[in-house]
Amino acid sequence: MKAAIYGKTFNVNFIPVMKSFINNLFDVGAEVWIVDSFMTFVRNTIPEINENIRIYKVVEDLPEDLNYLFSIGGDGTFLEAAAMAKGRNIPIVGINSGRLGFLANISKEDVKQSIDYILRGEFTVEERSLIEIRTSDGMYYDFALNEIAIQKKNSRMITIHAYLNGELLNSYWADGLIISTPTGSTAYSLSVGGPIVIPGSRNFIISPISPHTLAVRPVVIPDYHEIRLKVDGRSSEYLVSADYRSYNLNTSVDLFIKRADETVKMLRLPGHSFYKTIRSKLMWGMDKRN
Repeated sequence: MKAAIYGKTFNVNFIPVMKSFINNLFDVGAEVWIVDSFMTFVRNTIPEINENIRIYKVVEDLPEDLNYLFSIGGDGTFLEAAAMAKGRNIPIVGINSGRLGFLANISKEDVKQSIDYILRGEFTVEERSLIEIRTSDGMYYDFALNEIAIQKKNSRMITIHAYLNGELLNSYWADGLIISTPTGSTAYSLSVGGPIVIPGSRNFIISPISPHTLAVRPVVIPDYHEIRLKVDGRSSEYLVSADYRSYNLNTSVDLFIKRADETVKMLRLPGHSFYKTIRSKLMWGMDKRN
């Protein structure tokens, strides 16, 4: 087995888990690569770490026949790992070293059992859709697993004209607009009142951020639509973010958004499901009055 690890810093409570995780990989004869920035932290935190670990800086340093990419951290770390894996057909396994995690949904208590499942091949591979964005001036092209967000740059609201396949949907007078995938429906979109959409539903969610008109509500559309966004406002610039990456654009530049041809692959292990994850992370049914 060939496995790569991408991660960020973690607290002392996760040190025993990390040591056990790496030892489990070497116990089964795995070849292990760790991204150089994370490896520096790991060596300082766990001095006795196995010396046979290999280092990579960019995804091109990894072997073509890599089996898995393990993300150690939270959902933000998982998004960065997904950006690396795009186009490489590498399944990503998210191990949560912190608290809340919808993408990094393997808790530290379940790491040993999860590795056993993976080694026995007891898993299914889920394909998560990506959202693609390009600008009318051809200067920017990007993609996101969670969402594309358009936001104002100062205290004044902006107007976002949204077109679906050339037809006007609405002109949003708001602080911004979120175009989310089903995967991202439990992220930024959820925080502004968007619905939870089951992964694999082949939809986009369009959610306004603090709209001026209360009648404006999130809309779920099929993801075969191409979305065009034109921004007006008193400011000459607006902010666009694709997951964790952001850009400043001039209001003369329009955005074109559609479903990407590529997908991100995630492992689903026995005992893990989207429904179980949202029950746990959102604490559904935990109210003592139930």
